[in-house]
Amino acid sequence: MELQEIVNKLELQVLSGEKNLGKDVSKGYLSDILSDAMANAVKGSLWITNQTHENVIAIVFFKSLAGVILPDNLEPEQTALQKAKEKNIPVFRSGRSAFDIAGQLYDLGIRGR
Repeated sequence: MELQEIVNKLELQVLSGEKNLGKDVSKGYLSDILSDAMANAVKGSLWITNQTHENVIAIVFFKSLAGVILPDNLEPEQTALQKAKEKNIPVFRSGRSAFDIAGQLYDLGIRGR
């Protein structure tokens, strides 16, 4: 499923990476432990995390993830958002909880690794 379709269905706010909304999402991943995401998130995954710092963007970039969703209207740190914009990495925000977002992705047919 394309990111744009997920953005529309989940009513996500796009914070960066608008040029990459045509990317396909193959899997979903939910973790707030960066080393866990680095070790276990697979290429093309859409990552849900409460972490808002620059290292999140580095992991999305190096793991070739489809993007990252910040739940509960979390705001990324300025340095993180700046890096995401420089690298055109999709970063999204939602007013929903991480649990609810994961459930919605599951309902759309997105599964974990």
